Parts: sequence; C-alpha cells; structure tokens
Amino acid sequence: MEAMRDSWTDDRLDEFSARTEQRFDRMEARIDARFDKVDERLDKMDERFDKIDARFERIDERFERIDERFEGLYVLIHKTMIQLGFVLVGTLALGFAGIIASGLLG
Repeated sequence: MEAMRDSWTDDRLDEFSARTEQRFDRMEARIDARFDKVDERLDKMDERFDKIDARFERIDERFERIDERFEGLYVLIHKTMIQLGFVLVGTLALGFAGIIASGLLG
C-alpha cells in the first residue's frame, strides 16, 4: 500500500493531467471537424430542399390552372343541367297540353 501511495507523486499527477488535457483537446478537434462536415451536409440538404420547394411551387401553379379548368367545366355543366331542366319541363307541359287538347277536341 505504501508503494502505491508513493508512486502517485505530484509530478506524475501533473503529467497525467497534461496528457488528459491533450487527449481532450484532440478529441474536441476531431468532434469539431466532424460537426463541420455535418454543417456542410446540412447546407447541401438546404439547397436540395430549396429546389424541392421551387418544384412544389410550380406544381401548385399547375394545380391552380387545373382548378380553374374544372371550375369552368362545373359552370358549363350547371348551365346545361338548367337548360335540360327547362326543356324537360317544357316538353312535359306541351305533352300534357296535347293530351288535354285531344280530350277536349275528341
């Protein structure tokens, strides 16, 4: 036990502290280098996301044009249904008038 206590002198503790600090400095430098690489990759990802955003904006514009076309088609179909409704009602009225007229004349 006495030998172990004597082996850890102040000089050895100072040397251990200095080596530990050097190791942490090297590890910190390696970590910083890796984070720099990650930052570069994130910048590239941001560029790619910007390109994707631009594509989505163009797609949105195309969908807006398609919506306008469908809106026009909806209006056309609506007008056609109303016209067909009037034609059907007119035909039925004319048919009933013909039946009534043939009953009165016949």
